[in-house]
Amino acid sequence: MATLSLPNLCLSRPKTLNNLNLKSTTLGATTLSFPSLKSRLGNGAVIRRSIKCAMDSIGNLPKFPRMRVWDPYKRLGITPDASENEIWDSRNFLLQQYTGHEGSEESIEAAFEKILMTSFKERKQTKFNLKSRLKKKVEESPSWLKNLFSFVEVPERVVILRRLFLFAFMGAWSVMNSADGGPAFQVAISLAACIYFLNEKTKSLTRASVIGLGALVVGWVCGSTVVPMVPSILLQPTWTLELLTSLVSYVFLFFACTFLK
Repeated sequence: MATLSLPNLCLSRPKTLNNLNLKSTTLGATTLSFPSLKSRLGNGAVIRRSIKCAMDSIGNLPKFPRMRVWDPYKRLGITPDASENEIWDSRNFLLQQYTGHEGSEESIEAAFEKILMTSFKERKQTKFNLKSRLKKKVEESPSWLKNLFSFVEVPERVVILRRLFLFAFMGAWSVMNSADGGPAFQVAISLAACIYFLNEKTKSLTRASVIGLGALVVGWVCGSTVVPMVPSILLQPTWTLELLTSLVSYVFLFFACTFLK
């Protein structure tokens, strides 16, 4: 009697041949007739899952051993003071080791996301605490210092960068034209720009003009006092006292129009 083999036959649950309504099916290159099979095995024969099918191969994949570890740092095998690069490296390494195992991948990703969220909250809390401490320091400072801070404001970063570029350009222009003449023209443009920016904030041309002229005078006096103290070996021969003093004035004009109210 011929022996009938069923390679790689996988059923989700035991079924009797009486429940099979199909007349025939194909297994590999062999066509199997169910009535013939029924006559060979007898009525009520049960086909059980005795051979592993393709889905069984998932069970053979390596399983992450720390899936149930509550601490996300211990689950990823890192310390709480690990750097961001170390966290990413551990996550990528573990995902590569246990790829294909859905439960392991979900456990690794969950620990990674929890660490990221914790780190974000800590940075946000630190930033908030820093602002609170600075505000508290200002409130506890002497009255004259409070009055001084009341005239200062910090604009957006893009505003600071634009005005810094403008006055840096004026300084470079003055240095490049130092051999041709003094920087009087560049100083006048810088003063006009400072008054314009201040007028935008204060909405008062008089106040803006007073602050702008005051910044120019203070900068010129400081430059005239500090520049002679600089060793001449550090300066170019074409850099005159007037030029260096104007560079100091540009700094004062920049701070006046950017940070003063």
